[in-house]
Amino acid sequence: MLGPAGAPVTIVEFLDPECEYCRAAFPVVKTLLDEYPEEIRLVVRYLPLHGNSLLAVQATEAAGEQGKYAEMQELLFERQPEWGEKDESQEELFVEYARELGLDVDRFTAAMKNPDYREKAERDQADAAALGVRGTPTFFVDGKWISEPSYKALKAAIDEALER
Repeated sequence: MLGPAGAPVTIVEFLDPECEYCRAAFPVVKTLLDEYPEEIRLVVRYLPLHGNSLLAVQATEAAGEQGKYAEMQELLFERQPEWGEKDESQEELFVEYARELGLDVDRFTAAMKNPDYREKAERDQADAAALGVRGTPTFFVDGKWISEPSYKALKAAIDEALER
């Protein structure tokens, strides 16, 4: 979760860290979080659909244990062309990213193996299926599915939710 827990508007995003469309949507989400610092909170749900997606989820969550969740998520999106769409595991590269972020690498690599993160992704996948979500990124603003993941559509949905 990013943003204040008590924010009046909640955005839920189903994302895949390896998805190019999620990478393209990331600056939009970041802009909205900056524009509405007290009004919105972002809840990230995972829908790993690519070869290294689950590993990227585990890296993001492991970085979060050391207070660098958002930084790792941003770095993974920025560097996605380096690691995305590869057949082989990108774990070594993710450890290098952890080093770049100043993380305790031993703690990071141990945390990546935490089965809770895989289970979280599996729960999110099940929830996505139950909601009919088949692709990423998919956004909900206060429970309302936003069919067009653009700045304009998300901002309009946020403003509408704030007026209620």
